[in-house]
Amino acid sequence: MFLNNVLNYIHRYTGNVYENSVILKNLDNIIYCFILLTFVVSIFLSSDIIGYFALCSAILTFVRILFVPNDNLKPEKFEIFLLAYFMLVLVSVAGSSLLYLSIKGFMKTFIYLTFYISVVHHLKNYPKHILPVLLTIAGCVSFESVIGLTQNFAKVDEISGWQDMSNLNPEEVITRVYGTLQPLNPNLLGGYLVLTIPSVIGLCGYYLNNKRFVLSFVFGMVALISSVVLFLTGCRGAYIGIFFIFILSFAVALKIFWHKYKKRFITFASTIAGLGIFALMAITPLRVRVFSIFAMRADSSNSFRFNVYKSSWQMFKDNWLVGIGQGNQNFREIYGLYMKTGFDALSAYNIYLETAVESGIFALIAFLGFLITLLKDGIIFIKNNTDIKEIIYVAIPTISIIGVMVHGMVDTVFFRPQLQIVFWTMCAILSNKVYDFNYSD
Repeated sequence: MFLNNVLNYIHRYTGNVYENSVILKNLDNIIYCFILLTFVVSIFLSSDIIGYFALCSAILTFVRILFVPNDNLKPEKFEIFLLAYFMLVLVSVAGSSLLYLSIKGFMKTFIYLTFYISVVHHLKNYPKHILPVLLTIAGCVSFESVIGLTQNFAKVDEISGWQDMSNLNPEEVITRVYGTLQPLNPNLLGGYLVLTIPSVIGLCGYYLNNKRFVLSFVFGMVALISSVVLFLTGCRGAYIGIFFIFILSFAVALKIFWHKYKKRFITFASTIAGLGIFALMAITPLRVRVFSIFAMRADSSNSFRFNVYKSSWQMFKDNWLVGIGQGNQNFREIYGLYMKTGFDALSAYNIYLETAVESGIFALIAFLGFLITLLKDGIIFIKNNTDIKEIIYVAIPTISIIGVMVHGMVDTVFFRPQLQIVFWTMCAILSNKVYDFNYSD
């Protein structure tokens, strides 16, 4: 690879600096700290601060590549889709009629992608850090779940205007919790939980397999509480996402436990399904909220999204090749030319349509190529592998990515930094586990 040849040449001159620098020799620990801190700060600080932490880990990784002897980039073949996506995004930015706003949007994408490179690179060198990364994410989920439960019992004031209460009785209105994620929004918390709950479920199975039953019970309780909080967000897209997460989690558990614990598995699965159905039927606000998904135009939130989809589709048809440029501010300015009066929007409320509108059809194809290839190989790995620990490590990011991709069909909180940081980390974990079979942790 040409780039690695250049890096080897650079290392001839930077190697001595590395040998005499205490900071450079401890750079891996610093990068590791920044990666973990990025998860922690994302649950209560602003988008800009989250971006600074993610960017710091990326910059330090670049410094490591330049100064650490024999260090280089080892991209996987499937990442050619990601490179193509990045190049096509650059083209869309260059062709944008609102160049300044588009560059601002592009910088966010750049930070997310470089953070992915940072995490991938670090985990290739330190695969044992995958577990602490997942534990950190689980800790963040636990914190948000406690806050969400507290908000529910405190009956926090409604901050989302998209719950149609025109045809509801007071007892049918759900208290939508929103956690601490900035900006405060129940849909944002719902999307965050969709991405992170698989980590908690997976860790429950991981410690159960290791016969550490206390830890398994703790993570099982966190999974239960976080699932309850997800429903308390009132985010219907998250409801759809968690449904797929449960189905896929049971499918993986079926592979692991069916032969040895067939009767216990059937009992457990039946109990969980029964409790879910009972809760849906017995809790009126939840039942009304779930059934509103199928109300189509009769629900104002659904109707709003249909109007946005129609306008966004027209935007795509007029800019299908290279898109309008990156970023929600750029989107909002141009959307004003297409929107139906009274239906302003910050995004397309569909991540696939949003990607196509912003960067064109080929960028969407490249992005989907990256995800489909990665997920396909993850599913094949789960299907063919017999090592339970490795299956769990691969299942966590696979289910997490699928969950958020399903949720993304009806919302675009996916583009918020809290979700992007976890999403690209899941991609990095899956990449390291599926495409590197030469280590064991």
